[in-house]
Amino acid sequence: MDKENIGMNAGLIWRLISSENRSWEYNELKGATGLSDRDLNTAIGWLAREDKIQFSNNGTGSKELLYVELNFYIG
Repeated sequence: MDKENIGMNAGLIWRLISSENRSWEYNELKGATGLSDRDLNTAIGWLAREDKIQFSNNGTGSKELLYVELNFYIG
């Protein structure tokens, strides 16, 4: 695994979750992308570090949801 592959996987995830206006569960992303746990986790970490995705708890404490939060700067 190298940074290029992690970046490509992060792009795959970002395009997927930004194309649909909804939150995603981890297993949904895994199934839709076909990535292994390791590849999916590193890509999610990459996106989180770049502030391209946000995490939300559904209130029951059992599920974490992922969604895109776009940051716009007006200057």
